[in-house]
Amino acid sequence: MKLFIKKFKKIAYWFVLLSFIIPIGYLVYRITITTNINIKEIGYRSRADYLLMLVQCLLGAIVIHVPHFLKKFFKIEVSTPLYIMYIIFLYCAIFLGEVRSFYYRVPHWDKWLHGFSAVMAGFLGFIVVDTLNELHRGIILSPVFVAIFAFCFAVSIGVLWEIYEYTFDGILGLNMQKFLLEDGTPLVGRSALDDTMKDIIIDVCGSLVTAVIGYIAIKYRKNDDSKQERLDISTNENITMIV
Repeated sequence: MKLFIKKFKKIAYWFVLLSFIIPIGYLVYRITITTNINIKEIGYRSRADYLLMLVQCLLGAIVIHVPHFLKKFFKIEVSTPLYIMYIIFLYCAIFLGEVRSFYYRVPHWDKWLHGFSAVMAGFLGFIVVDTLNELHRGIILSPVFVAIFAFCFAVSIGVLWEIYEYTFDGILGLNMQKFLLEDGTPLVGRSALDDTMKDIIIDVCGSLVTAVIGYIAIKYRKNDDSKQERLDISTNENITMIV
């Protein structure tokens, strides 16, 4: 089973990485030949659309290596299930979402991905705390503190992502925050804020769910450890009395 999971992990990595690399040449070509004329037709791709796809593919080819970076430089080991979830998320967000236009074609595709990413970031927060705890064994952290840290860690990642989208939308004229409709019509007022605020709200909800699940798991594990410790002490006392 472990061998199968290891092979699947490797195949998934190369499949997703190639799905980011292979379209790059085509996207550069389309950016070169596409005019800046704003044709308001659904399905028409402007130069900004192709530029967004290119930026996302390049970013995906970089961030897919983040787990390796964490392991090498910070000694943070990302579990295999979480790593596979991460790769699937990148494929759904970048290749399916941007290149295949699932953000427009599939209702609430962006919201599902934000919830999924918030859950992953929450679990990563627990892994970070666990790693730090291993490095400093004298520190005992309460389950509440660990859960709060994981929650804040996950929400912070979501907020940083929104800042990234806002920044590059302004610099490169992209539409990652979906303030334009597919036909190029700009949204106005509160409608222009809907995508960003809903993303943040979903990030908070997903992070909170993960924090609660993690808290219960840690609390349950600590109770089991305490019971086992009491059982070991009782057993040692009985052995001493018998001797």
